Amino acid sequence: MATKQAPTRQAITLKGSTNLVTEFFKYAANTILFQRGVYPADDFHMVKKYGQTVLVTQDLALENYLEKILKQVNKWLLTGSVTQLVLAIISKDSRTTMERWVFDINLVEPAAGDGPAPAKPETEIQAEIRNILKQIVSTVTFLPVIDEPTVFNILAYTSESADIPADEWVDTDPLAIEAGKSQQVKLRSFSTDVHRIEAMVAYRYEG
Repeated sequence: MATKQAPTRQAITLKGSTNLVTEFFKYAANTILFQRGVYPADDFHMVKKYGQTVLVTQDLALENYLEKILKQVNKWLLTGSVTQLVLAIISKDSRTTMERWVFDINLVEPAAGDGPAPAKPETEIQAEIRNILKQIVSTVTFLPVIDEPTVFNILAYTSESADIPADEWVDTDPLAIEAGKSQQVKLRSFSTDVHRIEAMVAYRYEG
């Protein structure tokens, strides 16, 4: 008679953490696109998430585009093959990079000692995510006003062994802002039992 083994706690934790991180990127991207005026405010509607109101796009094409990207990011997170995601905001006319929102993805090292560390409560994780999203909203107080039409691009930095769908992802320019014209602000971070996400924004500053 065949027997089946129950999934280990680590396997469940990895999948749960991956879903939490993927979901965070969805709401972070929507928040950035709304706050920085990449899409019209009328394209967004309010939903309750993480114990607060967040804005999510109603633009079907944008929604499908983000969904497609996040589905692949989810797969890369499960295999540990993505190290950084970047949302770059670019001038529509000059193609100049105006801002780079950078999210570093690190694996949490298990603490030294006997036995597994206690699981981090999801309420604590959600509070950390809530604080990052609030901070993204507050960046409008110091980021330069963008008074021209913009578009955006999402870049993924992966390991060489990552399985990359050739018809959906291509090698590209890093869309960096030239040295001497860039200011950086470190944002808050959040962590699960498996992943730690460090956030920052670099923006063009002509001075």
